[in-house]
Amino acid sequence: MEEIDRRIVTLLAEDGRMSFTDLAKETGLSVSAVHQRVRRLEKRGVLRGYAAIIDHDAVGLPMTAFVSIKPIDPAAPDDAPDRLAHLSSIEACHSVAGDESYILKVRVASPVALEELLQQIRESANVSTRTTVVLSTPYEHRPPSLSEEPLSSPGDL
Repeated sequence: MEEIDRRIVTLLAEDGRMSFTDLAKETGLSVSAVHQRVRRLEKRGVLRGYAAIIDHDAVGLPMTAFVSIKPIDPAAPDDAPDRLAHLSSIEACHSVAGDESYILKVRVASPVALEELLQQIRESANVSTRTTVVLSTPYEHRPPSLSEEPLSSPGDL
């Protein structure tokens, strides 16, 4: 990736609503050149979308937890993500190495709601769970450091 594209991606990661005019000022390009580069980055899938960052306390979801899951029957099909997709309290599902198969990031209104969600997760995916409740989040949604080329790309693996 060219250095100027890295700069554009970094700026948009910090502020997804940054205007083309402001991007042009920050990069030294014309507005039309920035617009073309952003569209090209979108088309290549480097920029996959733009999202609002929600204040979860303000919308009644102050409790965050990480739920590690593993199948009760190791011979069962690995379809937990599909079985859990209907549970909107699950914000993210990560396949992981180690004892567990997946780690889920969940957001709920209360300990009672977390307990209910854990029961739904266990029943829906036939898994055991291990839960870590988040006490505070010093930072989240940090933009990546794109100052250097990665050692390998996903296609190289």
